[in-house]
Amino acid sequence: MAALRQEPLPRLRAAHCPGRPAVFTPLQAAQIKALAGQLPAETGVPLSRWSCPELAREAMARGIAASVSASTVRRWLSQDTIKPWQHRSWIFITDPDFRSKAARTLDLYARTWDGEPLGADEYVISADEKTSIQARCHPTLAPGQARAMRVNHTYGRGGALAYLAAYDIHQATVFGRFEPTTGIIPFMALVAQVMSQEVYASAKRVFWIVDNGSSHRGQAAADRLTAAFPNGVLVHTPVHASWMNQVEIFLSVVQRKVVTPNDFTDLAEVGDRLRAFEDRYNAMAQPFQWKFSSLSTWTICWPRLDRHTPDNSEESSLRLPA
Repeated sequence: MAALRQEPLPRLRAAHCPGRPAVFTPLQAAQIKALAGQLPAETGVPLSRWSCPELAREAMARGIAASVSASTVRRWLSQDTIKPWQHRSWIFITDPDFRSKAARTLDLYARTWDGEPLGADEYVISADEKTSIQARCHPTLAPGQARAMRVNHTYGRGGALAYLAAYDIHQATVFGRFEPTTGIIPFMALVAQVMSQEVYASAKRVFWIVDNGSSHRGQAAADRLTAAFPNGVLVHTPVHASWMNQVEIFLSVVQRKVVTPNDFTDLAEVGDRLRAFEDRYNAMAQPFQWKFSSLSTWTICWPRLDRHTPDNSEESSLRLPA
């Protein structure tokens, strides 16, 4: 037994030996990550965004590595969750009165105006237009077992119309109308449609929240509304902040549930379906659960806005190490 213990064990000793030496250095990985953090246009590459194969090709062209695969690049980028092939849109805040306009709009959602709560006879309407809803007639097949609805790419054109909507945000009631196009006259027709009926005709005040579209832009639009209906008050959202207008949520519901896929024989069918959907919506809808209050905006959003202004923008891309 003693002799057996003294025999060498080469296989066990070999297990402690180091494996194949690393092919790439940490510096090479860092350089490729830095390259992925630059816009291709900044490097002179005629691409809109990077992919792993393109990054590998560019790394070899720059001499960062003699040979590197796309899978290796992908593994390095995943370590820091770098995804240069993805993108999302954003916009600089350009409205100098963004804070005051946003706070005023959000206060109305909370039924407050100039620091005072709204009365029972005061209402808040959110209004906007959905342009160019087309009547397209497709050969369409209904869904079946293991088969989605099929909408033929070829379609017949039946014209287009504009859908204007006014949404009472606290009553969850929508009023719509159809016009050949948008503009001041169609918008004022929508206002008259709402303001000529109760409870709005005899209300103390009716606040109309709108974006800065040409149909209702500026002080002229506010004066026009008040001249036609003295109890009407036009309130603009900040520039480039139409997302703050709650009617946009309703219009997105219309797009998903009524318009897409667009399959109508003519404009009359478009109007009939939209009217029927309004009745259906008004019968069952609840007010949107708007959680973006003015207080949360001041404490959370404003510091972020300060970092995303044209004069104080965050660094758009990383730079390669010197």
